[in-house]
Amino acid sequence: MSHDQSPNVPAHRERRNAVREKAQQVQARQSRLRWLRRGGLTLLAVGVVTVAAVMVTWAVGSSMSRPELRPQNVTDDGFAVTSVSGVAAPEVAAAPDDATASATVEATPEATPTPTPTPTEAAVVDIRVYVDYLSTGSREFQLANVQQLKTWVSQGAADLTYHPVAMLTAKSNGTKYSLRAAAAAACVATHSPEEFFAFNDALLREQPEVDTDGFTDSQLADLAQAAGAESPKLVRSCIEEESYLDWARDATERALNGIPETEGVTLTGTPMVLVNGVPYVGALDDPQEFSQFVLTIGSDAYYKTASPSPTQTPTPTATP
Repeated sequence: MSHDQSPNVPAHRERRNAVREKAQQVQARQSRLRWLRRGGLTLLAVGVVTVAAVMVTWAVGSSMSRPELRPQNVTDDGFAVTSVSGVAAPEVAAAPDDATASATVEATPEATPTPTPTPTEAAVVDIRVYVDYLSTGSREFQLANVQQLKTWVSQGAADLTYHPVAMLTAKSNGTKYSLRAAAAAACVATHSPEEFFAFNDALLREQPEVDTDGFTDSQLADLAQAAGAESPKLVRSCIEEESYLDWARDATERALNGIPETEGVTLTGTPMVLVNGVPYVGALDDPQEFSQFVLTIGSDAYYKTASPSPTQTPTPTATP
């Protein structure tokens, strides 16, 4: 008996080929997805590395290309006093009425006052004061000697220079007050040099206690304005932006490594007071002792200076 139906081989082969083709398509699509994911991650990693490299390059390039801001009117990291105005004389307590009456009734001979030694006009002395605005010793020296310093400068008997440094930066609860105050002094010396002496005095006179936060930048700017600083907007902007912070830090490091125009003197503490390059080691609160030291140094400098030989005066002769 014969069969009219033919075998179903072609249909089976077609289905198998279709399944294989479908599997190949799925595999190809999965391969593409894996490649895209791998490529995307690679590109992302490359992008991150590139961005990081660009940021590092920018930061390094900026720090190398941006010079340290340096204040104006500065010599050897110090600011010469050009005006002594704005600093009032200390108040003298008035004698009580009964003391005045007693002095009138029982008059006693007045003792001859001992004159305070002052530098002579012939020997202008160079006085340099390295000062930390958080140093109690710096405040003590300033309050004791400010009046005679004013007198010597106004008379042209002394050249006075203050060098703000930051030795006590770590003694203000992390606010870096010494450093910020030194930078603020540089701002005033740059934008209002005539008021630098008054601001310097105010920083010391109103000195905060050690191990406290100290003044904020805004309060430092207020203090500068109260001291009479000209261009108050420029001064305030300079102080609040901490424009000379890096300079103050570097100036301190330079002083620690050696003080210019001295024989190996380095900054070891504040205040350091130099008269013609010679450190003053006397009492900080004794203006008489400091004045005597200045006079001695000034006299030595005067006598070491060569003076012209005196011209011989003809001996007068008698007229016949």
